[in-house]
Amino acid sequence: MKNSKKIVISTLILFAAIVGLVLFLNREDETTQETDQTTNSKGHPPIEGQPTLGGADAPVSIVEFGDYKCPSCKQWGETIYPKLIEDYVDTGKAKLSYINVLFHGKESILAALASESVYKQDPESFWAFHKAVFDAQPATQEHDNPWVTVDKLKEIAAKTAPNVDLAQLETDLNADGTSVAEDVSKDDGLVKEFKVQFTPSIMVNGVMLEDPFDYETIVSLIEKGQEEDK
Repeated sequence: MKNSKKIVISTLILFAAIVGLVLFLNREDETTQETDQTTNSKGHPPIEGQPTLGGADAPVSIVEFGDYKCPSCKQWGETIYPKLIEDYVDTGKAKLSYINVLFHGKESILAALASESVYKQDPESFWAFHKAVFDAQPATQEHDNPWVTVDKLKEIAAKTAPNVDLAQLETDLNADGTSVAEDVSKDDGLVKEFKVQFTPSIMVNGVMLEDPFDYETIVSLIEKGQEEDK
């Protein structure tokens, strides 16, 4: 009888140990998965002077490094951005800033200059212009054909940013050494400083996502930031 009790007790202890080990390994696996989806960075990029949606006192700061010539940026703007704005920016839980990336050469630079000129002249119309430029991006198979031109950008600005002086916009697109060119150069410096490798790159409170389309991880980082702010 005593031996039977010992066997039962030993079995229960062994079973509890196995369950504990399985739970521990599962927790480790979840932690590893979350780490794999995010990358620690040098900290949060400065957003003063950058186009920003949301309240300045929002507890969480999100930064998009984007390129107007990038098809994935267009896709992100059509899928993730609207949910992010509705769920977190419009509710005061987060703010979103945009930093230009120039990975696609001359056309990326031209679109970035235009966006900075619009932001400087008519900041309230920036996001309408921003969306319209991405909307003007052609289908993927036609993407490599030149489509960002001075005339096209002036046309978009005329429709979306009524307070923009189109002559000044054209000057900003064609002149070196302007404050607008300096703003684009500043963005390019941030891209290099924070080692942005692809577009869009999304940072939440200084943490860079491995997958910018992983909305669940974006949400978890926002909620973590809110908890830390309490």
